[in-house]
Amino acid sequence: MEKLSASLEDYLEVIYNSIKYNESVKAVDIARELNVSRASVTEALNKLSDKGLINYGRYQTITITDMGSQIAEDVVNRHSSLSSFFENVLGASRKEAEENACRIEHIISAELLDRIESYVRYSQKNPNVSDDFKKYYLENINR
Repeated sequence: MEKLSASLEDYLEVIYNSIKYNESVKAVDIARELNVSRASVTEALNKLSDKGLINYGRYQTITITDMGSQIAEDVVNRHSSLSSFFENVLGASRKEAEENACRIEHIISAELLDRIESYVRYSQKNPNVSDDFKKYYLENINR
C-alpha cells in the first residue's frame, strides 16, 4: 500500500484513538477533534474506506480494519516517541511537545525514529544525561 498523506494519517489516528477509548466514533467527533468541516471528514472517510483501512457508510458506525489498526498504531507510536523525546529529554512543554510530534510523526524516517527511541531508553536508564543536557541548554543556549 502507498504511504498515506499526513492528513489521512491524522484522521486514522483520531478514529483509532476514539474507538480505543470511547468504543465508537462519529464523523462529527472527528470534525471537532481535528477542527475541520464535516465535508472534509466525509471526503477523508471515503478515501480511508476505499483503501480498506476503515468501514464507513452514510449513517453507519465507523469501524477500523485490522490493516487500519496496524497503520494507526504505528502513527500513535511515532507520535508518542517523539512527544516523549521532546518533553522528557529536551525539556519542551507538553503542549509544544505534542504539537511538534504531530507535525513530525508523518515525515520522520524509521531509522531516525529508532535512534530517538534508543536515546530515550538510554536517558531513562541514565537520568543524568538528560539532566545535564537540560542544564546546559538553559545556561548556554536558551538566553
